[in-house]
Amino acid sequence: MTAFIAPINLNLTLPFKLSPLYEPCRYKVMHGGRGGGKSHGVAQVLLEMGSRTPLRILCAREIQKSMRDSVHRLLKDYIVKLGLTAFYDVLDTEIRGKNGTLILFSGLQAHTVDSIKSFEGVDIVWVEEAHGVSKKSWDVLIPTIRKEGSEIWLTLNPDMETDDTYSRFIATPSPDTWVCQINWRDNPWFPEVLNEERKKAKRSMSEEDYEHIWEGKARRVAAGAIYKHEIEAVYEDGRVCPVPYDPTLPVHTVWDLGWNDSMTIGLVQKGPMDVRIIGYIEDSHRTLDWYVAKLEKLPYRWGTDFLPHDGRTRNFLTGKSTEEHLRAMGRNPYPNCLPQASVEEGIKAVRMLFPRCYFDLTKATRLLECLKRYKRDIHAKTNEPMGPLHDEFSHGADMFRYVGQAIDLMVNEAPRDYQEAPPPDWRT
Repeated sequence: MTAFIAPINLNLTLPFKLSPLYEPCRYKVMHGGRGGGKSHGVAQVLLEMGSRTPLRILCAREIQKSMRDSVHRLLKDYIVKLGLTAFYDVLDTEIRGKNGTLILFSGLQAHTVDSIKSFEGVDIVWVEEAHGVSKKSWDVLIPTIRKEGSEIWLTLNPDMETDDTYSRFIATPSPDTWVCQINWRDNPWFPEVLNEERKKAKRSMSEEDYEHIWEGKARRVAAGAIYKHEIEAVYEDGRVCPVPYDPTLPVHTVWDLGWNDSMTIGLVQKGPMDVRIIGYIEDSHRTLDWYVAKLEKLPYRWGTDFLPHDGRTRNFLTGKSTEEHLRAMGRNPYPNCLPQASVEEGIKAVRMLFPRCYFDLTKATRLLECLKRYKRDIHAKTNEPMGPLHDEFSHGADMFRYVGQAIDLMVNEAPRDYQEAPPPDWRT
């Protein structure tokens, strides 16, 4: 294994795999596990380039609450190691070179289209821990870096294969992207003390955790996901696949109600031995009639609408409940409001349900993403898991808990006549 020698007289410790950093390319993506030397290599190259040519460099990450969250310290250390202390002035919030090179630091999440305009003249953006950058942040950053010949560099240990960064730059890179996977074995300066830690991890960790941390393999399911084993089994059994609508079975809907938070609706067909998730709707700030219209456009024979227990709660403005609104809109005669149950009871019901479930490959993608990322909140002091985390993924998972509750109530017989009184157990 050889090391790449920089084009000036600086003693860079740069793995050979990173030599294309010196070749022009719009996107340069370096991904892999611990000890590959990605960040250390980029820091050295940027400092070397900035010492030869006046550059404006932005070092960014998704969230930067303070300079301690940035690569400021790493760059400062390499300024000393490379003997560049006479050239670079290290200030609290930026680094300045004698030739006009300027290195800035910023978090991306806090920026808007207008506030990020100050970075339009940047030559190189280095996005560290890029796996955590959201789609919104990329959509704001990329059009801003518009200077002729400008480049965007990414370093990351991939988290999940469905993360926007991984999908955008690694799974389906554009032609103007150089992608480099670099791991510990590619780094000639990989320290022996770290190698001992790696060997220890290989003996003690699960294969999946080792592959993720040390070999940079993206996870299919989030670490700590509540339904981790169930989701893995769904994929291993081939139960994420095309699931066509069966016209001999009614389509039942299961709702998790929301306005500011997401409203989620699962479309379910119950077979003799299986449960088929043939569709999923998620949106927010939409009126109930919008969701009903979206459903009614589908060429399905409808079964029962299953609502959470608060589906009977009357809105103080309209005086009507969601259940009453659905009945008035003719969805079906008797929406079923499920009894209130604890979250943990619902999770247990879902675990029992999973082995029977088939998820449509395209129409249930977002629901699967929610289930993959449904995690527990962790106590800040004790590090103990608590109740499920309330975030953008919890609404789809909440809806699926109601599927676990509703599945035994789903019947495939012809619907009752609209004028007939509902059975008592549907109204309790």
